This record gives sequence, C-alpha cells and structure tokens, in this order.
Amino acid sequence: MEERMISSHFSTEDEPMEFSLRPRYLDDYIGQTRVKENLKVFIEAAKMRRDPLDHVLLYGPPGLGKTTLSHIIANEMGVQVRITSGPAIERPGDLAAILTNLQQGDLLFIDEIHRLNRSVEEVLYPAMEDFALDIVIGKGPSARSVRLDLPPFTLVGATTRAGSLSSPLRDRFGVVSRLEYYSTEELSLIVMRAADLLGVSIQEEGAEEIACRSRGTPRVSNRLLKRVRDFVQVQGDGVITGEAARDALDRIQVDRLGLDEVDHKLLKTIITHFRGGPVGLETIAATIGEEAHTVEDVYEPYLMQIGFLQRTPRGRMLTPRCYQHFGVESPT
Repeated sequence: MEERMISSHFSTEDEPMEFSLRPRYLDDYIGQTRVKENLKVFIEAAKMRRDPLDHVLLYGPPGLGKTTLSHIIANEMGVQVRITSGPAIERPGDLAAILTNLQQGDLLFIDEIHRLNRSVEEVLYPAMEDFALDIVIGKGPSARSVRLDLPPFTLVGATTRAGSLSSPLRDRFGVVSRLEYYSTEELSLIVMRAADLLGVSIQEEGAEEIACRSRGTPRVSNRLLKRVRDFVQVQGDGVITGEAARDALDRIQVDRLGLDEVDHKLLKTIITHFRGGPVGLETIAATIGEEAHTVEDVYEPYLMQIGFLQRTPRGRMLTPRCYQHFGVESPT
C-alpha cells in the first residue's frame, strides 16, 4: 500500500515539519480544550507539591497530538523527556536500562504502549507503583531477586488502541485522557499558525479550505498545507487564497470531505458493481486490488465515521449520503 496524502499515520516526510511546528506550552496548543484544561490543573498541583506528575495515558486516533502533548507536559513541568516505543523495548533488560538512566522527575514517553511485551509489562508495574525495579541475578537454585530504587518519574503512554492495554497496566495510570478529532474551526487556526511559522502568506478562506479536507487531523492539515504551498509558489503569487487552495487540493485528488482517489475507487466500485451492497469484505478487496485487512483497518473507519458506509451482518452497504456526495441516484 503506497503512502496516502490523507493518511493520519506518521511518515518520515512529516518528521522535520512536525518538530518545527510543535507548540511547546499548553497556552500555544490549539484544540482538545477539556484535556488541556485538566492537564493544566494536574500539572499546577504537582508543581505546588513539588512532586512528579501522576502517570498519564493519552489515547485516540493517530495524528491528533499525543506525542506533542508529552513534550508540552515535560516543558510545563520543567523536566527532561526520554522517548521510546513499545516495539523497541523487546526484553525486560531494555526497559531496566532506560529506567535506571532516568533522573529525578524525568518524563518517560512510551509510544504505542499497547505493543509492550507482557514480560516487559511485569517489570513496569513496580516501577510505576513503587518506583522500584526487581532484578533477578543468577540462574537456578542460586538465583536471587534484588530490588533497585528508582528516582520518582512520570510515565506518559500513548496508544491508538486503549482496549488492547492489559487491565493491570491501564489501572496504574492516574490521568487517562482521550483525544478527539478536531473541528474545522480549530484546524483553520492550526493551519494559520503553521503557515505563519513557515513564512507562508495565507488567507482565512484558504486555511478553512485546507482544514475541511483534513479529516479532523492536524497531521493531515500540515501535510496538505505543504503541498498547497508548493502550488502557489510555482504557479501562483505565493498567497494561499481559497481559490488557490481548492485548485491545488483538487489536483492532488483530495475532495471537500477529505476523500482521496482510493476512497473514490472503493465507493464507486460498490455503486457500479454491487448496486450499493450488501457486499462482502473479501469481494471488495479483490475488486479494488487491496488486502482485506487494509480495507478494513485503513479505508473503512473514516468512511463509516462520516456516514458513507455501514457494516451489516450481510456485508458492506452504502448510505444515501454517499450517493448524494457523488451526485448519483440511490437505488430503492
């Protein structure tokens, strides 16, 4: 599967831009109002007590700012942040090496924490609860357990699948926050801010046009902003107007609802070949030349979210709203 322009997953192309556009403090962070206000209170309370912040679990779809929030928490607390991911910690010894190198109050950020090995989780439990590390030295009858004290630290875990976390691990987080999709107004402000940092001239109508095609995800809006910037610099006067943004986004085949050519192909296939369904997942995948799990995990969630597709016991079916979008009469 080739990389899609409107994919919310992180790609190497996003790396330099994401780091330069990341807000550093909560006052600069746009959106997620409820999560932001609660974090302000928890951070202020921890600073007043001179204690590390309780362990934080951030969950929600990719591209909504979980990594950014972890850096903001570290900046607000005035501590260092150490970054790793669940798949990178293969053995308990790897986690022990990371934990023993933490300083007082440091923040440890584990991305994709739901992918931690179960044996690694067992080591993490006493570290989170008692700030201690249990290590077994030796083998066989002579083996003995040694407990090492750790400096108090804050663990921030990020996951797109909170349900995949084991209950013992999930229960050890004091602060659990869900990140929601952004509104068009919030994304417009994010696009305006990003354009200002990049030195790009943009009008409000142009920012709104990019925002409404961004699938509620800041990562997508920043990626689209880069592509629109290229078009106005080469073929325009360097200013992103509403008309310039519409023309550029139409040319890279991202429509008003954030659907790209793959989405169009999937939906039009169901319309023309199967009269809107019901049709099985395997049949759809074979018809458009994709793997069934790719269709189910990558393409369908957003189409269901905007009310274009339904999963039924008999198969996938399109809704009247989908037909209206394509200007096609819905079958009775």
